[in-house]
Amino acid sequence: MCQPFPTAQASRLPQTPALSELHIQDAFWDRYIDLVPRQILPYQWQALNDQLPATPPSHSVRNFRIAAGLEQADFDGFVFQDSDSYKWLEAVAYSLATHPDPGLEAQADSLIELLEQAQCEDGYLNTYFQIKAPDQRWHNLCDCHELYCAGHLIEAAVAYSQCTGKDRLLGIACRFADLIAVVFGPGDQQLHGYPGHEEIELALIRLWQHTATPRYFNLAAYFINQRGQKPNYFERERSSADFYELYPGSRQNRPDLSYHQADQPVRQQTRAQGHAVRAVYLYCAMADAAAAADDQELMAACVRLWEDIAWRQLYLTGSIGQSGWLERFTTDYDLSNDANYSETCAAIGLALFSLRLGRNQREGRYHDVAELALFNTVLAGIQQDGTRFFYVNPMEVWPANCLKNTSRQHVEATRQPWFGCACCPPNIARTLAGLGQYIYSLYPQDHLVMLQQYISHEAKLSWADPASPTAATGDINLRLTGNYCRDGRLTLTVQHEAAFTLALRRPGWAQSFILTDRQGHQLTGREHKGFVYLDLAPGQQQIQLSIRVEPTWVQASPAVRADRGLIALTRGPLVYCLEACDNGPDLWALLADTSQLPVAVEAKELGGYTQLQARGWRETWPDWDERQLYAPLRPPVQQPLLLRFVPYAYWGNRKLGEMKVWVRRG
Repeated sequence: MCQPFPTAQASRLPQTPALSELHIQDAFWDRYIDLVPRQILPYQWQALNDQLPATPPSHSVRNFRIAAGLEQADFDGFVFQDSDSYKWLEAVAYSLATHPDPGLEAQADSLIELLEQAQCEDGYLNTYFQIKAPDQRWHNLCDCHELYCAGHLIEAAVAYSQCTGKDRLLGIACRFADLIAVVFGPGDQQLHGYPGHEEIELALIRLWQHTATPRYFNLAAYFINQRGQKPNYFERERSSADFYELYPGSRQNRPDLSYHQADQPVRQQTRAQGHAVRAVYLYCAMADAAAAADDQELMAACVRLWEDIAWRQLYLTGSIGQSGWLERFTTDYDLSNDANYSETCAAIGLALFSLRLGRNQREGRYHDVAELALFNTVLAGIQQDGTRFFYVNPMEVWPANCLKNTSRQHVEATRQPWFGCACCPPNIARTLAGLGQYIYSLYPQDHLVMLQQYISHEAKLSWADPASPTAATGDINLRLTGNYCRDGRLTLTVQHEAAFTLALRRPGWAQSFILTDRQGHQLTGREHKGFVYLDLAPGQQQIQLSIRVEPTWVQASPAVRADRGLIALTRGPLVYCLEACDNGPDLWALLADTSQLPVAVEAKELGGYTQLQARGWRETWPDWDERQLYAPLRPPVQQPLLLRFVPYAYWGNRKLGEMKVWVRRG
């Protein structure tokens, strides 16, 4: 087995608190998190078992039954259909850690038993190839998602072991990972390839951390380092006589290497390109591998790629992947509003990548982007009842223009009950159930705790210093209360037995960030890279956080052609939008008055939220002859009105109609 990172150490990666020791109680997030065990996971279990009427069938569980010999039928669904069940299992694991549910656990255990029955004797587990093409394993890594599905299996197994203490799924995953470690590597009898859709790399690093088995990290490192090397594996396999044509005629087509982030070795890559989800999943693994091995060259590549996204290819709502064709990045500043793709999974992947870079670099700007994606695009991807979903997250919707067989056919005006390609719904479920992972990072060697996301909670943090494992540092109990999104006033109560340093992220959008003690005295800590560091003595302390949350008019870089002359509205971590149900039809006819700030108004709809109201105008041409498509220039009539903005995360939860983030400036 190749060991390109012989100095990799798990101790270099920050620790995170166990989800069972962190309980979220947050006015903004509770409505979604409480839905996970009560509505989202039961609903998705029905979907995976093809029990939802009038929705596209999943086939996912049925394919496992066929592979296990319990049913006789052909494989159905996409080549990556197994991964939907794996993501559901990962979501269940996180949910059980915070919301024990014997019935839900029994469902998960029954699925795990089915996976064990379906697994081949040598450890292989992929229902497409077991049912449809048993002799074609590993004969098309570029297209066939075998390693991608294995990655999601591994992630689910690690989560289930950590959260429930049960290792049956972990045994299944390790058997498969051990087989993959035999098949792939630098040896003469091994395949020198890597996945077309990245995911297994980050999963193997998680498995290495959980099991302390070096070969799993070494295999992840091999996949990372081998990617893009010459001669290119994807080109070689396509010209091979035993290449498996998943798509008829694909043998004659040269693979688009940039689409798979495989046109260059990863350390040489300077632009985020290709399929957006694949890219950020790869970058997640690169960031963890770089930190574990103290590989500065690889970490510099991660920072460079993140900056390319954040500075040139990121939507205001934290979404990425502009093109509706092949779900991919396009070019710098190409950020159209009504035809963008912005897959929900891509926003989740960006949040995961930003989380990892923020932890490893100890820098607030990365957590700012994770916050942007989580509070806006990820939440927009799910209906507030937990049963309908967006795959695509545009910045502007005109329902009449969402026509099939057009350039906007990927845009849906309403959330859908399920998808034939249903990667996003279970990905949202695992993100909501595992939201606690974004809140803290622990650095035992430095006696440092970093608070990264202001989500109200109670937590018990326990750590052991790897350099001195017998030295007890004591538990740290924390309680964060308040309403971050509404008024930015938070109270953090800390009870701890030993001195430590607490770092609090100063949000990039915050115009003021004031810390005071229980008596109202201002606390002055050290500021560094978007964090304020406080040295805390043993005992109990209370820290008051006052973060100014007020509406802000935002403009895009002049290089973003789609947004010239337009403005958007934000308030704290939330991006706002206009909906036709509040403002009438034809949102393009509206102009906003930016000479004064909007007013925040508490609304009772959708469980309560802060609505923003701003002065503006509606342009009309009341005497326009409908038989005239064009006419000589004449000024419109401007009718004053009050514009009503709602959080982008909540749009589409009331009536079908237009939506618009970027508005004309009056």
